[in-house]
Amino acid sequence: MRTIKPRYLEEETFSKYGKIISVENSESIVINNGFANKYYNLCDIDSNDNGGVSTLHLYEAKKREFPLHINMMEKHPHFSQTFIPRSKTPFIIVVALGLEEPDLNTLSVFKSNGNQGVHYNRNIWHFPLISLEENEQFVVIDRNDLGKKENKVVDCIELEIKQDIEILKD
Repeated sequence: MRTIKPRYLEEETFSKYGKIISVENSESIVINNGFANKYYNLCDIDSNDNGGVSTLHLYEAKKREFPLHINMMEKHPHFSQTFIPRSKTPFIIVVALGLEEPDLNTLSVFKSNGNQGVHYNRNIWHFPLISLEENEQFVVIDRNDLGKKENKVVDCIELEIKQDIEILKD
């Protein structure tokens, strides 16, 4: 069995999978007559492949039990995905590189600080949301081509993981 403890989410170690969404170390401009700061260009949404459009979702995740066994991973070949927690509660991120299947040698586990979201690049293998609290809400930006009969593309590839991988909470 392979047991993995999450490490803190940092740009240097996460950059090969995507981008951290956070106001920390981000540029801003003052708007609304000084009553707001605008943090801009935090990530580029990649969803236009085959006529797709970007859309905003709200996910409500159930609390996971630990140790958590990673039995599958998924990826999206036609779009990127962005997850932003609505509260200041940390969550766990499991990602891997790989073309046809996850390269488990690149599997990484991160824990957000509660103020960080993540942006997965297109084709990044990941485990679904790992919430540490019950009914944690996430703003999600990704592709919407539901209901389009023409140009229907495979938007999610899921693969079973044969290796026994266990994720710790801390």
